[in-house]
Amino acid sequence: MTSPTLSIVSELAEIVGPANVLTDLDVTAGYVTDWTGHWRGHTEAVVRPGSTAEVSAVLATCHRLGIRIVPQGGNTGLVGGSIPMEGEIVLSTQRLTRIERVDVVDRTLAAGAGVTVAQAQDAARQHGLDLGIDLASRDSATLGGIVSTNAGGIRMIKNGNTRKQLLGIEAVLSDGRVVTRWKELVKDNVGYDLPGLLAGAEGTLAVITRVLLRLIVPAPRTQVALVAVSTVGDALRLVDRLERAGLTLEAAELMTRTGVDLVRRHHDLRAPLAVDSPLLLLVEVSGQRDTQALLLDILEKAGEAVLDAAVEEGPAPKLWRYRESHTESISAESSTPPVKLDISTPLREIEQFLTTLTPGLTEKFPNVRAVCFGHIADGNLHVNLLDVQENERERVTDFVLRHVTRHDGSISAEHGVGRAKAPWLELGRSPQDIDLMKSIRAAIDPAGLLNPHILPSR
Repeated sequence: MTSPTLSIVSELAEIVGPANVLTDLDVTAGYVTDWTGHWRGHTEAVVRPGSTAEVSAVLATCHRLGIRIVPQGGNTGLVGGSIPMEGEIVLSTQRLTRIERVDVVDRTLAAGAGVTVAQAQDAARQHGLDLGIDLASRDSATLGGIVSTNAGGIRMIKNGNTRKQLLGIEAVLSDGRVVTRWKELVKDNVGYDLPGLLAGAEGTLAVITRVLLRLIVPAPRTQVALVAVSTVGDALRLVDRLERAGLTLEAAELMTRTGVDLVRRHHDLRAPLAVDSPLLLLVEVSGQRDTQALLLDILEKAGEAVLDAAVEEGPAPKLWRYRESHTESISAESSTPPVKLDISTPLREIEQFLTTLTPGLTEKFPNVRAVCFGHIADGNLHVNLLDVQENERERVTDFVLRHVTRHDGSISAEHGVGRAKAPWLELGRSPQDIDLMKSIRAAIDPAGLLNPHILPSR
């Protein structure tokens, strides 16, 4: 690897302007540390192009000099995938913020990769539409970032992941060539699905600069219920009853007593329900006009499976706060940067996974605390491990990820592999699968300049 020099900084400044090449350590500090606070790298320059043409020129220059690049969006990732751990230049998309068009006929949104999820939502909602993806980090997470990680979020059970929302893409290859696949068509079977390939590639194949996303028609009214249950099985059966009754499941989130108590402590909140249950299920549903009456009837007929419940008309921010405050409360509570493991299991395995996880951790790592929550209807759980000492992080991660594989799960459900899980890639993919991914990567970026230390590299 050729180290960045004053020469390359000067060349980059000629492309994007001196104000958009950051070298001061105080200024670049926010670009070299991830959201968890654990992954801390270093860079000699952060370059912020303002257009696809500038991204192309930056990558062509770095390619000519053999300089490696780490693409970065809102830097809200939890696996260290956008951090320059070995001095790579950071290519930030934060200036690619143009919302080009909201098409109300084809129900699409065309926008720059640096547009945040919240900004895209606001633009769509002005036309009575909405983005199919929503997540707690909506104010910081960017469209390029959620495409690069194939984010799921809290609405995935209804709308699918980001790849399902992606109709078109513009991206720049490591040598500066621009690839544009841009069709406002839900049916287009000409050749390989390049947008689908780049979605989830974590910036290893190209730098995404523009995206074309399908939009959805939001439900005119929703009902939100916070339900106390005793077991995961009770929660899953309740979700099943809601869907079988004809209600549309907008979201279904599982929380534990431990997590809710932590949120209450850090946000000075009262107990949400009169019953102190081991688990809380937060569901948001839509459907017919008497949705609330039907929801209340289902809750009542569930009998002893429902210990207590509170129902409010959506969006019900007070009820959602108990779920969406988990991440920041966990970070504030842990004495060390928390180990955050985003995993999934088949629905039939969730209960066994959770009931055996904590005893296993306690036996091997008595000082580590676990807080689990997540999207129960699609099997995606966020395992958060608090008070993990630096010399134990690898062992604790290994324990949890191997526990996941014993329950037929995935080591990464929606945040990507990044640096955090790269050593365990073989737990989620066969040798033949990994070899094929290496071949694809080598064909598209033969010099290995883009995000070189994550996913399968040569």
